[in-house]
Amino acid sequence: MLFEVPIVAAVIGEGGSGGALGIGVADRVLILENAYYSVISPEGCAAILWKDRAAAAKAAEALKITARDLLEQGLADEIIPEPLGGAHNDPAATAQTLKQHLLKHLKQLQKLSAADRLKKRYHKFRAFGHYLEAQPAAA
Repeated sequence: MLFEVPIVAAVIGEGGSGGALGIGVADRVLILENAYYSVISPEGCAAILWKDRAAAAKAAEALKITARDLLEQGLADEIIPEPLGGAHNDPAATAQTLKQHLLKHLKQLQKLSAADRLKKRYHKFRAFGHYLEAQPAAA
């Protein structure tokens, strides 16, 4: 099933499960600057890889799940700034900032025809997961 309507998603906290990744179907994915988004939580990853949840910081670094990492990888489209100290310090200001960004992206998407929006969405998803293998060191 294709959804022809514009889809804008926002990650506002911890997105750490396969279900959370379902929001990746959006035309635009926005993320608060201190949020993260991953198929697994850093604690869960650490427990699996190192058999120690205390290695969560190491796992988080390896997973590249910060807002900045996700923007650089093309998995997020914009980082939404938070008030000093984080979104929880001023929920009203965070909500207002989030609203402004959501409306901006929605207006941009509404300017596209449904066919163009679907084409762009398709190409966006097709670009996910590309990687370059490390080249062997020159002898």
